[in-house]
Amino acid sequence: MQLIITLILGFIFGLGLIISGMTNPDKVLNFLTFNKHWDGSLIIVMAVAMTIMMGAWLWLTKKGTPLFSEKLSLSDFKQVDMRLIIGSVLFGLGWGLSGICPGPGLVQLVSLKTEFWLFFAAVLGGMWITKKV
Repeated sequence: MQLIITLILGFIFGLGLIISGMTNPDKVLNFLTFNKHWDGSLIIVMAVAMTIMMGAWLWLTKKGTPLFSEKLSLSDFKQVDMRLIIGSVLFGLGWGLSGICPGPGLVQLVSLKTEFWLFFAAVLGGMWITKKV
């Protein structure tokens, strides 16, 4: 049952990314670039996403336990070091230059377009390098 619900929620999430335009690199770049082509419509997408997440978080904190686990497992990582800063900068540069975020990029793999497969290969390469450093 957990797998079925996970697949359904993943499908809904991917569909939401497609409908909102988050999988369109041009729309994302037009949001990130403040010029005559600026497109602020993604602010609505982010606001809706944050509202849903806040509602889910409030519900979870009142309930006390997740649906499919006995306890909520949160990271206790609190250290901001150079590795985190460099990784964040590289993530932001990659997103800003390509207009592709890993979530929407993963959704776009089904389009079979070369640029998304190259992007995903770069993400996997970055993850591999991170394990080695």
